Amino acid sequence: MERRREKIMRGIGACALVMTVTGCVETAPEIAISEPDPELNFVRGYRNAADECQLVGETPFTVDFLDDATDLVACPTDSAGMASLMAETGAQIITQTNSFSFFSIPYR
Repeated sequence: MERRREKIMRGIGACALVMTVTGCVETAPEIAISEPDPELNFVRGYRNAADECQLVGETPFTVDFLDDATDLVACPTDSAGMASLMAETGAQIITQTNSFSFFSIPYR
């Protein structure tokens, strides 16, 4: 009986640990819009001239996301460039369109 109780308690502890760890993982919100992509003002590649992630300037769509202490960057959604930007900067998606995911990246 004691061994059975010990096994049950270990199982409960393991479940609690898994639930705690998985509860801490942030996932990107599903906020894509189903309308055509808005007009965007791409300034240049963000990390280099050939970067598929682009620094974005002001347009009616982006005006609410611009900040004087951050760069607004758009990457093609689910692209390799987007994955590497997120890995390198820890940036989270702030909004999406049909084709692009947007990130607000603080100046270093």
